[in-house]
Amino acid sequence: MHHKKLEDYRRERLDEMSIKELQQEMVEGKLTAEELVLMYKENISLRDQNTNAVLEINPDALQIAQARDFERSQGRVRSPLHGIPILVKDNMDTNDKMHTSAGSLALKDHYALQDAHVVKKLREAGAVILGKTNITEWANFMSDKMTNGYSSRGGQVKNPYGAFDVGGSSSGSAAAVASNLAVAALGTETSGSIINPASQNSLVGIKPTMGLASRSGIIPLSHTQDIPGPLARTVEDAVAVFAAIIGHDPEDEITVYAEPFEDYAWEQHFNKDGLNGIRFGVPRNLFDEKISAEEREAFEGALEKLRECGAEIVDNIDLGASQEDLGFAVLLHEFKADLNDYLARSNPENPIRSLDDVIAFNNEHSDRMLKFGQNLLEQTNSMTGKLTEREYVEALERNRFLAAEQGIRATLKEAGADALLLPKDYGCNIAAAAGFPSVTVPFGLTETQEPFSITFTGKAFSEPVLIEYAYAFEQAVQGRRKP
Repeated sequence: MHHKKLEDYRRERLDEMSIKELQQEMVEGKLTAEELVLMYKENISLRDQNTNAVLEINPDALQIAQARDFERSQGRVRSPLHGIPILVKDNMDTNDKMHTSAGSLALKDHYALQDAHVVKKLREAGAVILGKTNITEWANFMSDKMTNGYSSRGGQVKNPYGAFDVGGSSSGSAAAVASNLAVAALGTETSGSIINPASQNSLVGIKPTMGLASRSGIIPLSHTQDIPGPLARTVEDAVAVFAAIIGHDPEDEITVYAEPFEDYAWEQHFNKDGLNGIRFGVPRNLFDEKISAEEREAFEGALEKLRECGAEIVDNIDLGASQEDLGFAVLLHEFKADLNDYLARSNPENPIRSLDDVIAFNNEHSDRMLKFGQNLLEQTNSMTGKLTEREYVEALERNRFLAAEQGIRATLKEAGADALLLPKDYGCNIAAAAGFPSVTVPFGLTETQEPFSITFTGKAFSEPVLIEYAYAFEQAVQGRRKP
C-alpha cells in the first residue's frame, strides 16, 4: 500500500483484530471504516490467490464506508457493526452491483432485485457489505462427487491451513475470515454447511434455531432446514453478527419466533465461568466409528478441559437416531420446489427460470459445468416438485420425530444434560433436521496441523446458554489458530 500508516497497520495489527477492538480504534479516531475497507481489499488482492475464497468485491464498499464514517462524525453509530466490513455467501441476494449465483455460471449475470432480509439487516446495522464469497455450487447439492468448496463460477476454495478439506458449502466465507480477508462473514446451513467449514478453518460458527433469522432472498435448498448464520474468529464477533441478523421478517412467517430475541442483551452470556456445573451429553454413536485417531485424541483433550472448567460429562449416551436414519429424501423433494419458486420470481432478465433450465445450461456447457456431473440435480428434478409424494411426507415427519422428539429433546431429558457435545461437525444433520441450534468453537490444531473444534448443540432457542458455554470454553482454551 502507498499509505505507510495503513500498510504498517495492515501488516502489524489488522490480523485477528476483533470487532470490539476495531470499534474502539474508530471511537478514538485512530481508524476509519474507509481505511478498514482499503486494508481488507489489499489483503484480498494479496492473499486470496491462496484460498480463492472471494468471488467479487462490492464496487460500492468504499463509498458505503465513507458514508458510515460521516454518520459517526455526526454522532450516529448504528450498532457494534457500524463501519465493519462483512462478506456474504454467494447464495444471498444483494440489491447492488454484485451478482447472486449460488456459485453457478448459469447465474453469473444474475442481479437480485432486492436484498435478502439478513443482508438488509446488516446494512441497517451499519455494516459494510464488502463482497461475495465462493461456495460449493448449489449449496453442495449438484453432485455427490463434487469436492467441498468447488463451483463452476469461482473454482476451488482452498483451506488456508494446508491440504485439508475446506468444508462446505460456506467454504469461501470460512476461508476468507480465517485468512483475515474480512472481520466476519455470513454463511448458510442446510446440514452442516456452517458448522463444518467453521470447524475446518478454526472459526466460531453459529447455526441458529429455525425461526431466528430469515431465509427470504436466499437461494434455497430446503425450506425446512436452510438457515443463515455467522462465521467469525471469536465468539463475541460471531454473536455481534448473529444479533444483527435476528428479526421478524413478514416474508418468512416462522421468524415471528425471533421477536423475543430482538434487542436481546447477549453480552450477559459472556461469562468465563459459564461451564461450571453444566452437564454435557456425548452421543458417541454419532462419531465413534468415523472419527480418526488424531481427532479422538483431540476430543478427549477437550473433554478433560471441560471437566477442569467445572463441567460434568455424561458419556456415551444413546441419541436414539443416527445420521443414516435421516437420509436425503426431504432435501431431494424440497430442492426442486424451492429452487423453481426462487428462479421463477427472480429478475425478469434472468434467462434461467427453473431447475430444467439449470440442467439444460449445464449440459450445453458441459466442458465447464460438469466436472463432477450433476446427478443430484437430475435426481431432484425427477421429483414432481408438488411435495405430495408419500415418500416425502413420511420422510419429513420421520426426520423431525427422530431428530427432535426422540433424538435431542428426549435424550437430553433422560440424561439430565444441558446440551450435547460433539467433535467437529459430527452429527450435524441431526440438529439440522430438528431445526435446533449448534455453536462450534476452535480447539487448536491436530498433530498434522488440521483445525479441530468442538460443537455444542441444544434444544430450540437455547442459543443464550450455548453461547455462554462456547464463550467460557473459548476463554479457557484460546483454541483459535491463525493460518
